[in-house]
Amino acid sequence: MAQAETVQAQKSGPALGSPKRIAIIGAGAAGICAAKYMREVGFDVTIFEIGSQIGGMWCYRNDNGLSSAYRTLHINTSRGVTRFHDLDFDDDVQAFPDHWDMHRYLEKYARHFDLEPLIRFNTQVTDIYPAFDPATEPPCWVLKLENGTTEQYDTVIAATGHLADPLHVPMFRDDFAGRYVHSHDYEEPDPFVGDRVCVIGVGNSACDIASDVCVTSARCVLVARSGVIVLPKLFCGMPFTDITRKIQRPYIPGWLRRKLTAFLTFLVHGNMQKLGFRPLTERVHTTSNGTIVTDIAYKRVEVKHEVLKINGKTVFFSDGSSEEFDTIIAATGYQIELPFIARDIVPLAENKLRLYKRMVQPGWPGLYFTGFFNTDTALNMVFEHQARWIRSVETGEAALPTDAAMQADIEAQERWVGARFKDTPRHTIEEEHVVYLSALRKSLRQMKQLT
Repeated sequence: MAQAETVQAQKSGPALGSPKRIAIIGAGAAGICAAKYMREVGFDVTIFEIGSQIGGMWCYRNDNGLSSAYRTLHINTSRGVTRFHDLDFDDDVQAFPDHWDMHRYLEKYARHFDLEPLIRFNTQVTDIYPAFDPATEPPCWVLKLENGTTEQYDTVIAATGHLADPLHVPMFRDDFAGRYVHSHDYEEPDPFVGDRVCVIGVGNSACDIASDVCVTSARCVLVARSGVIVLPKLFCGMPFTDITRKIQRPYIPGWLRRKLTAFLTFLVHGNMQKLGFRPLTERVHTTSNGTIVTDIAYKRVEVKHEVLKINGKTVFFSDGSSEEFDTIIAATGYQIELPFIARDIVPLAENKLRLYKRMVQPGWPGLYFTGFFNTDTALNMVFEHQARWIRSVETGEAALPTDAAMQADIEAQERWVGARFKDTPRHTIEEEHVVYLSALRKSLRQMKQLT
């Protein structure tokens, strides 16, 4: 990474008179977490939520239209790993919370830290633009709302997430003559009873959906275009993530962490190739599932490797076989979408959101993004680290590097990810959490020293 050069941040905030005004876009987990940390230091916080409820993607059938939750969705990490550090789930919550548990927990978090009065529900932000010269003036950001009014804030934190704009593959969407559904719009298996279903993908949603529909479908094929290791949910009766968290330490080399995790997975699931999956030749985003391996073993699901073409309802696979399907469910991922800010302020090309430490757009102080990453652990823990990092900058305790230093760091990070992960739109925001959190702590130490 580039050596951090810094420019002094303006010492502003509650101690200098009127508190900074902080606008947070989104009342999901990332948004309310950021609000809690900003409010703790006395900032004047407003949360803008397009829908009528707290919870973001964990609010099933959220009226904001942005949730990807389906009826059987459970979190992939155990409740002990998933919780925020300062508030536990209710005692009766299961080991792997489902979306109802998560929604109730986030509502509880907002009540516990008195965040509900900060939220303006049913309020859409349509534009964010600067009203200051970043070279000579302190940040001043204008938010334009759907009703045409505008408001000014010292700082904006966008916490809208990156799982709302489905990435469609034209061959599946346009060439298939049957029913096409993106996983974003999948809610429950009932509409697919008796169908011949082809599920595209091998990530968490794809495996969950295949396990959902295979029990009542006439036929279910799972198309796994890349290799995968499907982590189990339980090991010797214990949540698998409660075990692997013990080896998620910076002093344990990454290659050894991955080897140990793969070995424990092998003890539970055996050889992935014997289940029909390709060998894993590149690092990919973690898949965790408690039932798909059994569904494959019971022949409720068959694994295919790749779709070559589609003619009507007939799908042609790379193994030379072909068959007709009634439905394709495409778990083909998402595109990063920022409809409320211009591309000349935050460029977004090839699904690359080029931010310093996944949060800061160089050249534009007072503008942050939280939750725009994929990682191998529970998101809430990472949200907390990001919120504390931003808070240190906004209180003046730490100063951001120069634009040139931040750009150099971004480029180094892109090279790191490119050298290790599969080249797909999804992996442009991939982070191994042990490495990422260590980088956040290191950068914060450097920035504090140079204030």
